[in-house]
Amino acid sequence: MPLLNKTEARSSSLASPSGRRSSWSAARLALTAFFAVDGFLFASWVVRIPDVRAQVAASHSALGLALLCISAGAVATMALVGRLCLRFGSRPVTVAALAVFSLSVALPAHTHSVLALGTVLLLFGAGYGAANVAMNSAAVDLVAELRRPVMPSFHAGYSLGGLLGAAIGGLLAGHLSAAWALTLAAALGAVVTAVAGAALLRAPAARPRTVNSAAAPGRSRPTGHARLLVLLLGLIALCTAYGEGALADWATLHLTDDVHASAALAAAGYAAFAFAMTVGRLSGTWLTERLGHTRVLLLGGLAACAGMATAALAPSVPAALAGFVLVGLGLANVFPLAIARAGETAGPQGVATASTLGYAGMLIGPPVIGFLADALSLPTALLTVAASSALAGLLSLTVRRPRTT
Repeated sequence: MPLLNKTEARSSSLASPSGRRSSWSAARLALTAFFAVDGFLFASWVVRIPDVRAQVAASHSALGLALLCISAGAVATMALVGRLCLRFGSRPVTVAALAVFSLSVALPAHTHSVLALGTVLLLFGAGYGAANVAMNSAAVDLVAELRRPVMPSFHAGYSLGGLLGAAIGGLLAGHLSAAWALTLAAALGAVVTAVAGAALLRAPAARPRTVNSAAAPGRSRPTGHARLLVLLLGLIALCTAYGEGALADWATLHLTDDVHASAALAAAGYAAFAFAMTVGRLSGTWLTERLGHTRVLLLGGLAACAGMATAALAPSVPAALAGFVLVGLGLANVFPLAIARAGETAGPQGVATASTLGYAGMLIGPPVIGFLADALSLPTALLTVAASSALAGLLSLTVRRPRTT
């Protein structure tokens, strides 16, 4: 770590001898629950995309444009949410955003045209984007207070929620309509938001970190350099979100249309991806402490590239699922580490900037995949995910930390 006031870190550890016990505070548990329900709600929607597509009679490209509204709503609100977090605090904004997102999940199943679907997905995306910026900002404060790279553990909650949402959604696919399934998911999200929100707002606030202002004289990073670093980290996050969004929106369709899997088995594709991301993120702190940020980012991007190429070109369901698992393991820690490093570099504004760029990957993903699928084929379109994953890994070499003694 480049001279992040070692004496302060030492005094902090001495002041909290039971740090391991307090590391799982009420605030951290509540925030992890928010990440988990966020992933659950999104996955509950993902596994019902084929049903909603049939309901509105959308082509690949029309569906891609409708899905674009999720990312458009998210990206449009992120800069505003960053400012709201600075003014009112990230925790209240997190609770409000999750409430909006929970309620919006039930709406897509009640639409009967592509235009109506796109309209409700704007609100869906706004709630999703607002929640993710606010949650990540709150998580960066807790990470700075703990002084350990625990950001992957929060995103492990998101992946675990995604795994449960996909698994339950797959099991219910043959028994409940999309309208009922998404309504039940929305109700669960509202309950978790109320319970975890009360705990999060009652918990003592993490001390906000003053980044770079306390840097040692002569070691302060130029503002232009810091901005460039945040932009590069945001680009890494963008490449990763492009891949995550593509799998969320198109994995089930790829398995049903190209590999000819049943609806329940197709839902297992996203579940396998989410399970692999959960495992990878649960081990993310351990891996980062031993390999370092750069190696985790590089090896993760290259592994995801190989996995996506396998999944896109696989002639059988088992091979495709194995590819999705490798993609999940590879991408697991790339996004959270990029966001955490942006927060370390430029504080909450760095988080907002990198998050906005990151989730812009979901903005360009749906239409690119949709139009390429119509022009070429869906497997060929999914190969762009392999390319973006490799780029994310290689970009990690440009944001490596300088060696310090």
